[in-house]
Amino acid sequence: MANGDKRDYYEVLEVHRNASDTEIKKAYRKMAVKYHPDRNPGDKQAEENFKEVSEAYEVLSDPQKRAQYDQFGHAGLNGAGFNGAGFGFGAGTPFGDIFGDIFGDIFGGGRQQRRGRRGDDLLYNLEISFEEAAFGVESKIEVPYNKRCGTCGGSGAKPGTEPKVCPTCRGAGQVRFQQGYFSVSRTCSHCNGEGRVIESPCGTCRGTGSVRDTKTMSVKIPAGVETGNRLKLSGEGGQGTKGGVNGDLYVAISVRPHPVFSRDNNDVICEIPISFVQAALGTEIQIPTLDGRLNLKIPEGTQSGKVFRLRDKGIPVLQGYGRGDQLVIIKVETPVNLNKKQRELLEEFAKIGGEEIYPMKKSFFDKVVDLFS
Repeated sequence: MANGDKRDYYEVLEVHRNASDTEIKKAYRKMAVKYHPDRNPGDKQAEENFKEVSEAYEVLSDPQKRAQYDQFGHAGLNGAGFNGAGFGFGAGTPFGDIFGDIFGDIFGGGRQQRRGRRGDDLLYNLEISFEEAAFGVESKIEVPYNKRCGTCGGSGAKPGTEPKVCPTCRGAGQVRFQQGYFSVSRTCSHCNGEGRVIESPCGTCRGTGSVRDTKTMSVKIPAGVETGNRLKLSGEGGQGTKGGVNGDLYVAISVRPHPVFSRDNNDVICEIPISFVQAALGTEIQIPTLDGRLNLKIPEGTQSGKVFRLRDKGIPVLQGYGRGDQLVIIKVETPVNLNKKQRELLEEFAKIGGEEIYPMKKSFFDKVVDLFS
């Protein structure tokens, strides 16, 4: 399927663009179960739908691929080690762990839930200035997260007590029952697969094993970032439970608009107004740059829209070498609120002015005459 024919990956999984990793995984599991070939034998459309949702999940579950896709769409994935028509389910793909859950749902199994649970991935939105985005900055942020409860040590049980073996599954986390010729296992609903139940919950965390807290940390923002870029801080997300590893923290960058500058890739754009007298006679003006002020000579006869390029005065290349340029766009300003004397002088100027001082005007109307003659 060509890139232009592909549906938006967020639309495929029916999630919003700011969906968390957990929401994306949940949406994928739901659709993969619905369209799995084992549930739809011989249904070609279901098979195509299964491939589509799997392809969408492969991209959106990978922070690097997701960032590329968010910024450039399907075109951003070409040549980046991704081929939607030929993805697989072998080692190294993101499907190994999730497929265990899905096949358990399809066939009624369900995996044991007692092993350590990985902490949640967190997203922090950081707003920085135009200059900070250009040259980089070290910023302190405060991140709310769930940490292991210090009162119960993460067990969820009141100090002095311990979780009891689940009387329903007897600690297995699963219950088995006969379904026709098959013996089927399902996650125990009494203990939710934990194998143990808490009879006396911890008063601090109310039996969850974790409490809400905030941590302050320093984040180094590299030079050249722009709105939409994400930084990954491994292990700085939510704390894992029962020995599970911590999640990751993703810092999403948002750059505040600048009152003077705008950006085009690595080039900085700056529009400078001058009077029509300065444009006609020429002048020297002082202009702002990211590195400070400098003088720029405006030759006589400069027209509105003229662009001057200042080499290496733009944005540093992100994780690369060199800088873009600064483009200075001249805007010739027409005077307003003229007094009587100024109006008289302009009228006199118009009377004595000939076509030779308006070459663009003369050239245009010569073309109009030729067009209609």
